[in-house]
Amino acid sequence: MNAALTFPHDAPPAPGEFTDLAPGIKWIRMPLPFALDHINLWLIEDEDGWAVVDTGFGVEATRALWEKHFVETMGGKPITRIICTHYHPDHLGNAQWLAERFATREGPLVVEMSLMELLAAHSVAEGSGTYQRTTLAKFFHSHGLTQEQVDVTANRGNTYSGGVPTRPPSCQRISPGDTVEIGGKFWSVIGGYGHTTEHLSFYCEEIKVLISGDMLLPKISTNISVWPVTPLADPVSDYVNSLQAYKYCEPDTLVLPSHGLPFRGIAARVEALETHHEDRMNDLYGAVADGPKTAAELIPTLFRRKLDNHQLFFAIVEAVAHVNHGWRIGRLTRDVGEDGLIRFGLLA
Repeated sequence: MNAALTFPHDAPPAPGEFTDLAPGIKWIRMPLPFALDHINLWLIEDEDGWAVVDTGFGVEATRALWEKHFVETMGGKPITRIICTHYHPDHLGNAQWLAERFATREGPLVVEMSLMELLAAHSVAEGSGTYQRTTLAKFFHSHGLTQEQVDVTANRGNTYSGGVPTRPPSCQRISPGDTVEIGGKFWSVIGGYGHTTEHLSFYCEEIKVLISGDMLLPKISTNISVWPVTPLADPVSDYVNSLQAYKYCEPDTLVLPSHGLPFRGIAARVEALETHHEDRMNDLYGAVADGPKTAAELIPTLFRRKLDNHQLFFAIVEAVAHVNHGWRIGRLTRDVGEDGLIRFGLLA
């Protein structure tokens, strides 16, 4: 971890337990069935109940922990608002279940989130448009994955619905630049790009708290990805540009990330993430100095550990993000060979 960061809590709350972070704000943690084995969720006391920010992976193990929190952590008060930072399964997975669990006479609660993220959730779950598995398989193959690797990534079936078994049919739209009131405090909405379509973070200047979601993590850099819907995109630039907004937060802001421990030292973390991506790009330039390579051939340059199939799925789209960045800023060439593979080389 960055030496400039400080961590007010040495350990996370145990499953089913909570940690008080500030008056009216509780931290709970839910398990995930991946190498990244947890997600942090935030409960904010709000009028006659609780607002929850993000909801966990939509499986029975998570819901059993939620039932415990309903009674013990929340003191029997209901969830009255459900806010999601983005559409990924560990964030949106239980949103509709909670909306129905705490329905009122008017019906299920309306989830508050970015409309772009809600539409992405439905497209991915339904496998529609460029989210079809055949399209994804062709995309992965064009960037150098072998047929065996394509079979265990793009052709493995729709795993998204396993983590988000039901999705909100509609939302109360929140957009970057909005101000929302939660727990009697005003929170500025910060848009984030590169990780997903329109990720939302929430900053309360009054209490100096930032709910950063996946955009600002203390130990790892969030996944930055290119998908077939925008095959020529430059999400590295999108992500780094998005980070600039956090520089306007108060220096001693308490950052509440989706993974890892809450921390202070926001400016140092932003600088470290900027440097991280600069270093990765320099590594890529060195790796193609002896000739053009596919994104798949460059995965070991970006990820120097053994990857399981789940990690490989995200590694290839992050590798494409970085080679696209080099190409878009004029440092790399991009050519499609007679074999249909896209290779990137060092611009002379």
